[in-house]
Amino acid sequence: MNTKQRIPTLRDVAKAAGVSTATVSRCLNENQKVSAKTVETVMKAVEELGYTPNYHARAMAAKQSHTVGAIIPTMENSIFARGLQAFQETLFEQKYNLLVSSSAYQPKREAQQIRELVARGADGLLLIGFERDEAIYDFLAQRNIPVVLAWASRENSDHAFVGFDNRAAMRMLTDKVIEMGHRQIGIISGIIEGNDRAAERLAGIRDSWHAHGGRLDELSVIQTPYGTENGGVALEQLIQATPRPSIIICGNDVLATGAISKARDLGIRIPDDISITGFDDIELAKHVFPALTTVHVPHRQMGHIAAKSLINLIEKKGGKVSHQLDVFIEMRASLKKI
Repeated sequence: MNTKQRIPTLRDVAKAAGVSTATVSRCLNENQKVSAKTVETVMKAVEELGYTPNYHARAMAAKQSHTVGAIIPTMENSIFARGLQAFQETLFEQKYNLLVSSSAYQPKREAQQIRELVARGADGLLLIGFERDEAIYDFLAQRNIPVVLAWASRENSDHAFVGFDNRAAMRMLTDKVIEMGHRQIGIISGIIEGNDRAAERLAGIRDSWHAHGGRLDELSVIQTPYGTENGGVALEQLIQATPRPSIIICGNDVLATGAISKARDLGIRIPDDISITGFDDIELAKHVFPALTTVHVPHRQMGHIAAKSLINLIEKKGGKVSHQLDVFIEMRASLKKI
């Protein structure tokens, strides 16, 4: 005996609600065109029957899935969390769904994920930064898949972006550090290979140091994968130098909070013995002790604008429009003048 239940259809919902199939469709997709009483009746029938719209068939008919893909470098910390949350909120308002992948900062993995998201019917993609094989951009262009890049900016870019100038931002912070009297500088950077944001931030530090008359070989730099533990290990290495750095400039807040934690374990007072700065202004930055001086990045604004920009490209409501956002230094207790 076959006990498998038949999957309810749009016609079943219409019959149960006493309306046409067209009315059911409008209630599910454009309910502002239907009376509140009718929407209530239809949605009650949908719930009672357990009806689920066939989005795959709808996408095939419309040649659009209303699904967007986003590939971020990591889910292990909150660097991308606020921006991605805002991105999803705006997509949801416009009836788009979001598929998220994490590349673990591996270019080959990201390339594979891009191809898989396109194969699954993603209408557009959000990617982080500019640095990837040109063949990937060609792949997307050949298939008319719109892409918006975030967390970075580039003059005369061929691609739409919503981001900020990482190099200028870190130079601004380093200028402030030097103006406050620091001349012994240690740097904890993310791995710059394959990461244009990390590379630009390190370049910004070097720009400032050179502009203030310093030699680049005077800067102590450790590159390490992002992680609080890695930030602590790097700090322990940097403080072995003679003379010891008066400040550690970190490539992001995750590394900086790890450095602060390790310094506390070693009995090093911050900022009395050594100052520490970060970059990003994630939520943890203001709660770590002492609170972290950092570059504030407008993550939520970036996410909202990126979603609107990508939807406009998908729906062909305009050409490639880029947005360069402002950042600023958030002064807190981890940095002091010497």
